[in-house]
Amino acid sequence: MPRLHLGAWVDSGVDFLQSHLSWLFEAISALVTGLYDGIDAVLSAPAPLFFAGILAVAAWWLRGLLAGLLAFAGFALVDSLGLWEDAMSTLSLVLVATLVTLAFAIPLGILASRSDRVSALLRPVLDFMQTMPAMVYLIPGIIFFGVGVVPGIIATIIFSLPPGVRMTELGIRQVDGELVEAAEAFGTSPRDTLVRVQLPLALPTVMAGVNQVIMLGLSMVVIAGMVGGGGLGGAVYKAIGNVDIGLGFEAGVSIVILAMYLDRMTGALGRHVSPIGRRTLAKARAAATGAAKLWNHRPQPAYAISGALVLALVAGGLNTFGGSTAEEGPAGAANIGKGRTLSVGYIPWDEGIASTFLWKELLERRGYKVDARQLEAGALYTGLAGGQLDFQTDAWLPVTHAQYWEKYGNKLEDLGSWYGPTSLELSVPSYMKDVRSLADLKGKADRFKGRIIGIEPSAGAMSILKDKVLREYGLDGEYKVVDGSTPGMLAELKRAYEKKEPVAVVLWSPHWAYSSYELTKLEDPQGAWGKGDGIHTLARKGFAEDEPKVAEWLKSFKLTEEQLTGLEAKIQETGKGKEQQAVRAWLQDHPEVDRLA
Repeated sequence: MPRLHLGAWVDSGVDFLQSHLSWLFEAISALVTGLYDGIDAVLSAPAPLFFAGILAVAAWWLRGLLAGLLAFAGFALVDSLGLWEDAMSTLSLVLVATLVTLAFAIPLGILASRSDRVSALLRPVLDFMQTMPAMVYLIPGIIFFGVGVVPGIIATIIFSLPPGVRMTELGIRQVDGELVEAAEAFGTSPRDTLVRVQLPLALPTVMAGVNQVIMLGLSMVVIAGMVGGGGLGGAVYKAIGNVDIGLGFEAGVSIVILAMYLDRMTGALGRHVSPIGRRTLAKARAAATGAAKLWNHRPQPAYAISGALVLALVAGGLNTFGGSTAEEGPAGAANIGKGRTLSVGYIPWDEGIASTFLWKELLERRGYKVDARQLEAGALYTGLAGGQLDFQTDAWLPVTHAQYWEKYGNKLEDLGSWYGPTSLELSVPSYMKDVRSLADLKGKADRFKGRIIGIEPSAGAMSILKDKVLREYGLDGEYKVVDGSTPGMLAELKRAYEKKEPVAVVLWSPHWAYSSYELTKLEDPQGAWGKGDGIHTLARKGFAEDEPKVAEWLKSFKLTEEQLTGLEAKIQETGKGKEQQAVRAWLQDHPEVDRLA
């Protein structure tokens, strides 16, 4: 059967939309960003524990005293983990996505419930939207809206829309037909029948749909973190990239607390707004006795609202009069940045982490605010080309990242190479005496379990390995390249090395692994890996004009192999999550690097 070039057609369609409807995507992005920023500002303004008290009062009113106490304890735990700001960002993302989704889902569900033809047309579309892997939605999202919170919200809306539509339609269709006929017999208009009869009786099912929309939105936060969405999803993605079990567990627990709160509250709200639910609650309260009555006690709405308002006013007052807790920036001539924010992207390669947090420290010492975001390579280059990021310091050119430079080079500024030459290679432990070159891997796949342990699938080294190196040495049918992450590859190397097992991994020079393990770089007599790269700093178009001083510093920046590997080793020694602390300690021994001007 001939090859159907469906992907090429989709690419052409996306290019057409990007060229002719960019004004529409910019308007949508501005609208969604404004809505998100507004909600995030409201949620982040109060002091954490006071806002936790407001949420606890809401839980007390909707579900009882025990629910209120548990809600406060849960949010206090999030605050104690240092993830409150991320949690509020995630809550903002979910709320924006839910509001927009319901604005489309409920009218579509009502329309589908009133017309079998509309229902039949919507069904395959909703099936497609819900069964398509959610990560696929991020690809056009990044292209149309760049990196950041907007593509994450758009992908969440598309993914969570189907259950909202279906549950609304189901709830209305389940209303007793005799009640609808009776309303119509008394001369009630179709609109009044919908508003006064069908929707009130369908509310439990509709609220179950709202609950599903919220839960699906929360399930998307980690995926949104992959494209710079931030929040708890960004923390989980960072933990995955760095194989940081502690951070991953903490962020995961925080997501669970948010999910449980929203799930219980929307469920309780559904019972309160439904006539049937209110009657059921009234019967349960009347039958409750003793301890059950105490734990399930709910305040009157006026008292609950008054308590929440008092807490909100106290929280707002503390935020207004308590002063800023942020550290003061440098004064006088040293305050060159004057608080301006620079966005720096990086992929979790060791030299990228080291150089990014080095520049974060250097720039913050000069009065800039630096927002460092961990991204996949594709999202990183897309964000730079779209102007959502200011610069990145880990572009391997002209070979490794050639595919990205070819695609986005005309939208970027090359600020020069600060290290080089580098090299890409496959490496094995030195105790494998009979494997010294890539040709020696031929016929030995059973010893390596048929695997070569790779890094991020978007890395240029991976495409070179799969498309050229394996084919050049006749290994493409014998070995499978395992996609993963740099920390995952290093963890597998450590595990195999300690057990003296055969393992082949994708590595590059310089890398601290060569000083920690005795490894053999496999020779490449065919030159399949290509010549060594320089590590370049790339910036968005117009960055040098906007920030000439920073561009000048970046252009003159250089590190020797000793300096770079020493900084990487210091970061490894200090531990995960303490990169900037390690940079500060390293700068004390290398004051010459701090003299940018």
